[in-house]
Amino acid sequence: MTSWRPGDRRADTASMLRVDQAGEYGATRIYAGQLAVLRRNCPESKLISRMAAQEERHLKRFDAMIAARRVRPTALQPVWNVAGFALGAATALMSEKAALACTDAIETEIDKHYGAQLSQLGGDDPQLAADIAEFRADEVEHRDSAREAGATQVAGYPLLTAAIRAGCRVAIALSKRI
Repeated sequence: MTSWRPGDRRADTASMLRVDQAGEYGATRIYAGQLAVLRRNCPESKLISRMAAQEERHLKRFDAMIAARRVRPTALQPVWNVAGFALGAATALMSEKAALACTDAIETEIDKHYGAQLSQLGGDDPQLAADIAEFRADEVEHRDSAREAGATQVAGYPLLTAAIRAGCRVAIALSKRI
């Protein structure tokens, strides 16, 4: 394992990889929970299945980068496994639109998160920056698709999305360090 010194830019890159891999893993679990509950032939299920496939691709890329750069993944992955699936299943049990509101909330936070990472990276790691920029575009498309499909129509949309966004921010903060 590579050793990092305080203030070393590489330490920031390791943290970025750790949290991004954890986030993509969490996203796959959220979508798995939603797809376990939603009817297979409903329009929301088809949309979520497409998004889930993109998240799997993102996860595979971050898994490969973590391995290649010998970055320790988060120790919280078992927590994100259960919490992600539970969040996905719970929102899908509420309604199809609530499942979409979950996507809207998560992807809103990830857009901000990836934007901040791109600013921090600058030109220091072009490979990581290119992947983050590409995945950020996918996440924004997921958010916009969820909104177009009716995410904002769910009862309690502001409260539901605010709670999910707050949870996402906590998960990001914890996964950077643990």
